[in-house]
Amino acid sequence: MTTHSPRWIASSYSNNGGACIEWAPEHARHTGEILVRDSKTPTGPHLTLSVGVWAELVDFAKSQG
Repeated sequence: MTTHSPRWIASSYSNNGGACIEWAPEHARHTGEILVRDSKTPTGPHLTLSVGVWAELVDFAKSQG
């Protein structure tokens, strides 16, 4: 069985001085899991979120400006 590394995409807010996240949209489409990591540490750990938790996180971030 071959294991593939997910393709990570930077947040649309990545111009804010480097404090941003990346996510793996293709992995999400295939598995329903949202992978999120800190763009400053690409070899570090990542979070695996459900679609519902991802939506709550996005809503929270939007509410914080």
